Amino acid sequence: MPRYAWNTSPQEDKRRYFELIRQGHSGAKAAATVGVSLSCGSLWFIDAGSMSYVESPISSRYLSQDDRIEIADGLARQESVKTIAERIGKSFQSVYKEIARNRKSDGRYQPWYAHNQAHQRRRRPKVRVFTHDDTLRQLVAAKLGKRWSPAQISRWLRRRYPRRTAWHVCVETIYEAVYRGLVLAATGGSLRTGRTYRRRRGRGRSRDGSLKQSTNMTPIAQRPAHVESRRQVGHIEGDLIIGAGQRSAIATLVERKTRLTILVAIRGGHSAQVVGDALIERFTQMPVSLRRSLTWDQGNEMFHHERIAAATGLKIYFADPHSPWQRGSNENTNGLLRQYFPKGTDLSCWTQDQLDEVATELNDRPRLCLNDLTPNQAVRRWWPLHDYPMIRHD
Repeated sequence: MPRYAWNTSPQEDKRRYFELIRQGHSGAKAAATVGVSLSCGSLWFIDAGSMSYVESPISSRYLSQDDRIEIADGLARQESVKTIAERIGKSFQSVYKEIARNRKSDGRYQPWYAHNQAHQRRRRPKVRVFTHDDTLRQLVAAKLGKRWSPAQISRWLRRRYPRRTAWHVCVETIYEAVYRGLVLAATGGSLRTGRTYRRRRGRGRSRDGSLKQSTNMTPIAQRPAHVESRRQVGHIEGDLIIGAGQRSAIATLVERKTRLTILVAIRGGHSAQVVGDALIERFTQMPVSLRRSLTWDQGNEMFHHERIAAATGLKIYFADPHSPWQRGSNENTNGLLRQYFPKGTDLSCWTQDQLDEVATELNDRPRLCLNDLTPNQAVRRWWPLHDYPMIRHD
């Protein structure tokens, strides 16, 4: 029987030994099959931190045993992590994390030990945090009740309770808890999306197309570059959300830099005359610094855009047909607003005061793009509190 020192045996022998162990063979039989002594096999087993499971195939997204062996071989050859990552088809960040997370206490990266550690962390079932922590469940339920998104709640928990790492739940954990009914009953109102289960496809917003204006329009291609960069406040994106039977509407305005949302009640249909009058009334109540430009789609409701521009001082630009991404902030906000105004709702039933309450609730949500400030907090520099009734004093 060939005799090798346990730490200098060919890698193929070790690989075969652990394959037999994972298949359920005893240590003695695995060692004999590979051709090493029982004590040599035992040392391999101890160095790997035991092998107490039978391996089953997993997703290719995760590192396999062969990937970890390749990482160990590359490190032994003193190759760079990027070279190793390229060879196994993974990102170098993933390989860095793998080495840092699964190496042994003495700093060595042992592929079988690392694979076993990864398997132990992946084992299910695990205790779900929301099943045994009532305080966390109540906190998350309260934020969901205010129509916060799971992403906003996850960031808020980390910011508000930096030392309670057990509460630093990820976005998917919150979604799963809602879908399972662990936080709230899984109803259409639990999440802003209105979903009660996970769907693979998105919830995109479709449009039938836009109509050409018969008057002079300024296309979005002529809009100054500083508007696109969001460096300056006062540049607004606008649109209508339409109610049941195309008979009612609400104008939605979103300031590009602060993401401030303003809702405008439209009464008596949504013809160009009616929409123009409502927008003029609303914009003239705003500071001049917050009404520099307006970007809209090419709907017929903006037929009177020249009249609006003359009365308010706004420069009005029109997005290209079938290009909702050119007004991305507004389109995203319209999607959020459908939680309050589902399709098929008679929007004429909502008063301007009620719309202001909805806008206030939306503007009190922290935004990742604002470093978790709320739009209300971001806009106070340009719109003083006493002049802006939609900003709350708390």
